[in-house]
Amino acid sequence: MRTPFVAGNWKMHKTLGEGLELVRGIRERVKPGLKVNVAVCPPFTLLHAISKEIEGSAIRLGAQNVNWEAKGAFTGDISASMLLDAGCTYAIIGHSERRHVFGETNEMLAKKVPAAMEAGLEVIYCVGETLEEHEAGRTQAVVAAQLDEVIKGDLDPTKLTIAYEPVWAIGTGKTARPDQAQWVHVFVRGKLAGIFNESAANSMVIQYGGSVKPGNAGELMSCPDVDGALVGGACLVAEDFAAIIAAAAEASA
Repeated sequence: MRTPFVAGNWKMHKTLGEGLELVRGIRERVKPGLKVNVAVCPPFTLLHAISKEIEGSAIRLGAQNVNWEAKGAFTGDISASMLLDAGCTYAIIGHSERRHVFGETNEMLAKKVPAAMEAGLEVIYCVGETLEEHEAGRTQAVVAAQLDEVIKGDLDPTKLTIAYEPVWAIGTGKTARPDQAQWVHVFVRGKLAGIFNESAANSMVIQYGGSVKPGNAGELMSCPDVDGALVGGACLVAEDFAAIIAAAAEASA
């Protein structure tokens, strides 16, 4: 049985005071013993303070990006060792905004994923198609390339989470129907079985991301191969994020 994993990607939101208030609200609502793994992924400036605030709780800390080099002349970037030093367990790699706004390629991501894992971070690796690719029936081809060109069989599958995020559903209010999400998650699990093996693939968590809200989280996560969520806007409200976590727990019960 896979333990659901719900992670909140704060993106470029929250000052220090706002972030502390938010995570305190989440902590009050997420009690130890809940059968859901939970992480918050705030901006880099908040990592250290949030790490201290969640100490001793069931909440883990993640970063929204990481460079593939240990150090060097990479203005504006951050290394895996810096993230570990700030208290991070996870790093999100390959989010659609990094791909489509900042031009990150599969070639770049193929360096980031192993570098982060070798340094000691667990990785949430994002895959997903644009609206144009979706409407052209290219979902499988796009997702396959994002997996084949980045995820290699020598990685540790126990330290890797895949997040399927259809780009057309991120921040748009549109959400994949449960049957659409399940179909892609089954495809992703099959690809992972080819990269690793069937046993490893069946143990790996595949999150869904894309306009996940309290109102649709339960239906999405009741799908057999949807193992949690990478949450955007709804994670910025403690009550909403907690409701999604509760839905994950109920769906896996």
